[in-house]
Amino acid sequence: MTPETNQNILLEVRDLRVSFFTPVGEVKAVDGISYSLRDGEVMGIVGESGSGKSVEAYAVMGILEAPGKVSGGSVYFEGKELLSQSGKEMEKLRGSKLSMIFQNPMESLNPVYTIGSQLVGVLREHKGHLAFRDAWEKALQMLILVGITNPERRMKQYPHELSGGMRQRVMIAMALICEPRLLIADEPTTALDVTIQAQILELMKRIKDKTRMAIVFITHNLAVVAEICDRVSVMYGGHIVEQGTVEDIFYDSRHPYTRGLLRSMPRIDDETNQRLIPIEGTPINMLEPNPGCPFAPRCDACMKICVRHLPPETVLSESHRTSCWLLSREEP
Repeated sequence: MTPETNQNILLEVRDLRVSFFTPVGEVKAVDGISYSLRDGEVMGIVGESGSGKSVEAYAVMGILEAPGKVSGGSVYFEGKELLSQSGKEMEKLRGSKLSMIFQNPMESLNPVYTIGSQLVGVLREHKGHLAFRDAWEKALQMLILVGITNPERRMKQYPHELSGGMRQRVMIAMALICEPRLLIADEPTTALDVTIQAQILELMKRIKDKTRMAIVFITHNLAVVAEICDRVSVMYGGHIVEQGTVEDIFYDSRHPYTRGLLRSMPRIDDETNQRLIPIEGTPINMLEPNPGCPFAPRCDACMKICVRHLPPETVLSESHRTSCWLLSREEP
């Protein structure tokens, strides 16, 4: 997808490509995706497991691990190209201007340090001029902000002493304590029950409105997207197959994969009691992808051209784009 050109753009990803070089071959986990994000905007990145959602986030944050490697493209944050930054420069940005909430808070929090020491440590790492007492007080206020009761007690506890919902709130507090401009949330509500999930989403919306922070929200749950996002990028097989506003995706989706996702999701306003329709077939084999559209083997409307050639981007409106031969006016 072609990114927008706008002076207010905070994050711009251009033709990003990430591969994993394994003993059995190259896996193109992210194969040329582009999107942009403005201040205060929430971009949802949606797709099945293995579609490349988390990998592109790790590439933006500069935390890809071997055998993963960025093989092409660029990422601009505040006009600065991130992929060319050194490890030390990225460490300064992470936590201060860029933050990430990971999927599993128990694996992200250090089990041998108290909650307070971890929050204070992050704060003093990026704002070294703060005295310990001031850092401790700010950490307390941040726990209150994310809705943790009895914060003085929680500051002295270890991660295993907290519930899953509380640990996730601590992770959000840790990500926000240095007041970043961009937050990447990688399925932050997946392991939580519906009630806690709703509280976490409401909390993130409230903080976003208060701070004008931009958010990249990664999820496979379209209901969550409808709740918090302004725009949506739908990923499949390492590609963005459709991109648009929440209204574009939910009420005027054009790509067969997006429509398949929507058909498989229960709707509160559906009074017909129709059965949900799953997407047939199995996910793409990333070691042996076909040269055409990655969704072609599972698509009911697949044509010969879909298997042979990757579809170009089709602009449907100022905000809505898709990559599908059914809508393309171009010749291969």
